[in-house]
Amino acid sequence: MVQYSASRLDASFAALSDATRRGVLEALGRGEASITELANRFQMTLTGMKKHVAVLEAAGLVTTEKIGRVRTCRLVTSGLEEEAAWIERYRQRWTLRFDALDEVVEDLKQRESGNVGKE
Repeated sequence: MVQYSASRLDASFAALSDATRRGVLEALGRGEASITELANRFQMTLTGMKKHVAVLEAAGLVTTEKIGRVRTCRLVTSGLEEEAAWIERYRQRWTLRFDALDEVVEDLKQRESGNVGKE
């Protein structure tokens, strides 16, 4: 069975809960970018973007590298594997439950249609 790190999942989902950070991940999915480029793209201050990037970096979703005066951000390629596995586990659980519910509903429909003609 897959073991999940609760603190890692909490950090990842907290990072993903913000629309700007999701947008940063999407932008970095197309290629690396400096914090300045990201700040300009999202029309925010450098300080604000640095805070967003710090949250993503703490969650293990982004890495940064400073070369001279420029801090470049890159998407961590394996960043969401654990989260995707966690979501898949619950998706499978809910699929089984909905399939069981469908069977109950179908059984009730069959019983109901069998009783309608007898009245």
